[in-house]
Amino acid sequence: MTRLTADFYLRDDVLTVARELLGKVLVTQFDGQRTAGIITEVEAYRAPEDRACHAYGNRRTPRTEVMFRPGGCAYIYLCYGLHHLFNVVTGPEGMAHAVLIRAIEPLEGHALMCQRRKYAAWESLSNRQKMALTTGPGALAQALGIHARQSGQSLTDPASPMWIEEQGLRIADKDIACGPRIGVDYAGECAAWEWRFWIKQSPFVR
Repeated sequence: MTRLTADFYLRDDVLTVARELLGKVLVTQFDGQRTAGIITEVEAYRAPEDRACHAYGNRRTPRTEVMFRPGGCAYIYLCYGLHHLFNVVTGPEGMAHAVLIRAIEPLEGHALMCQRRKYAAWESLSNRQKMALTTGPGALAQALGIHARQSGQSLTDPASPMWIEEQGLRIADKDIACGPRIGVDYAGECAAWEWRFWIKQSPFVR
């Protein structure tokens, strides 16, 4: 189990980074309690030309300022006042590229994930309920204890309570599907870009 280093995130091709995040393991460890899941679905966002990106046109606001940092930190924002969405900032400083993590397959800390999501015990859940536990960006963030107040935290600092690990699961290109991103109809022609990637055979995809 190896924490991804800055070199992984600092590459300037956000589409490559997004695809290579599939199969990696997203981990949080708050108050000594570890939860983790295999990343199964992602979306890429690229400033300045991507109208679906919060930093479209290199727009800098108090919320998006973290996107302009060097790759390897978390960009977490509140959506519709309800859902905390976890993104990975990528690229060199100033690029404002990011990858939204849309779904994970639970790997560790099932009981705590269920508690956070107000589910019954993992063992008593139906297959459909198990899949719903961590599919959808808001659901996975809640299950892992991720909150917008943690935006800007490093994913590479050994002291950070959230990070992404390499655990040896490699997803072949033939096993990756792609399609348009979800919920970005406002983005004009950019809405049709096939920048959502997911593991074809995984049931943990929204």
